[in-house]
Formats: sequence, structure tokens, C-alpha cells
Amino acid sequence: MAGQYEGMAIGVFELDSECACFVALDAAAKAADVKIQAVERNRLGAGACVKLRGNVSNVKAAMEAALRVAEPISKIVSHTVIAAPLAEAEPAITMTINK
Repeated sequence: MAGQYEGMAIGVFELDSECACFVALDAAAKAADVKIQAVERNRLGAGACVKLRGNVSNVKAAMEAALRVAEPISKIVSHTVIAAPLAEAEPAITMTINK
């Protein structure tokens, strides 16, 4: 699985509502050419973390759209864009934790 995202930037955002994550990831996917890598429930219970992959400009555009849509309906717990993830970090990034 890690190989399919090699060389791609990653955008990650975490919201306190899993439902809001789906609304935000829909906006992100419509705003830019990105792949939704994963949606993972977080330890807080109701929230989730979304991982988006693509080139840097598309990931940034997708993240902006996602956060803009999420802000009025959910608390944004955290967000970041990593332009060039280290190859050695990919196994941890691509690991999906199911609860």
C-alpha cells in the first residue's frame, strides 16, 4: 500500500466529528485532484482523521476547501500538509488503525 503513494504529498486533518470529516473530505475531493488515503476514527470517540494524497498544490487546495467547510460544523482538532514525506515514514503514515 505504501508504494502507491510514493512521492506524493500528504494532507492530514482531524475533526471532532466523524460525520463532518465526510463532509470535509467530499469538499476536498471536489476542489482538487487528490486521493483519499484513509479515514480513521480517533481516540476521542466521535472524531476522525482524514489523510489526502496528491501533488503539493492539489493537497493544499484540497485542505483549504476541507477546513473551510468543516469550520462551521465541527472543531478542527489539527491539520497539516507534508510536502515530501520521508520514505522511511511511509509505513507508519499508511497504516490504518481500525477501532
